[in-house]
Amino acid sequence: MVWQVSITTARACANIALVKYWGKRPGPLNLPAAGSLSLTLDALVTTTQVAFDPALAADELVLDGRAARPAELARTVELLDLVRAEAGFAARARVVSRNEFPTASGLASSASGFAALAVAAADAAGLALAPRALSILARRGSGSAARSVFGGFVRMHAGRAGDGSDAFAEPLGSPLTDRVRMVIAILGGGAPKAHGSRSAMTHTAETSPLYRAWIELVPRDLAVAEAALAEVRALRAAGRAAWATIDAGPHVKVLTTAGDAAAVAAALRTVAGVGDVMVSAAGGPAAVVERGRPA
Repeated sequence: MVWQVSITTARACANIALVKYWGKRPGPLNLPAAGSLSLTLDALVTTTQVAFDPALAADELVLDGRAARPAELARTVELLDLVRAEAGFAARARVVSRNEFPTASGLASSASGFAALAVAAADAAGLALAPRALSILARRGSGSAARSVFGGFVRMHAGRAGDGSDAFAEPLGSPLTDRVRMVIAILGGGAPKAHGSRSAMTHTAETSPLYRAWIELVPRDLAVAEAALAEVRALRAAGRAAWATIDAGPHVKVLTTAGDAAAVAAALRTVAGVGDVMVSAAGGPAAVVERGRPA
């Protein structure tokens, strides 16, 4: 065998964008049209096992205990093909992935899923990829997965190079990371959304008359958001203990502090239509949690 480890299990946390990218640049590299800024969350975890097995005739994917749908499997195969090409072998893989939160419902399960897949597949193939390279690999599966390779506050660079080599994420290392909390009010029972983020982004870019103006404003918004992180203490002193944000899907996300998180969650639980409330601290980077070989 040409890989060092036959089976690897990795864990990654989803992230919620505070300044969201929306739309992709043309081409097969899944390059974002604009940069973004996010917070990785420890309450939104995906665990993924990848086993390269020369006896397999085709790649297999089990997601949340069920055989994957064709579209889900196809995206997984695309990323596995990138890993195989880099490692120089052709063995198919069996992938088993489980989300500890609602899948495909607007809580960025594709971000944690493809980050965990990238880390597990690369390790199982014997590739010693640096964090930036893992971020670029994860991006090929899902744009937001590039951010889930890292913990805490993360900045995604849209990049300009045609080969995508400068379109990667990196952690900001904010001193607020340990003190921030995100409270999430789950609406609609966490049911899967009707349209995936990638197809919705393409539709928006092709049809919205406001899209170009939004793209032009994103660099300014990113700069303001990064500066705002340094002003959180001043905002708290002014009496603002919670800050609402938005992302894909219907769920309401509220940024708050460790000390105020319980009170914010209690208030959201009284809102009609809120089915569940999650409180999350900042999550850590994606990482290998187990290596092994078939029994």
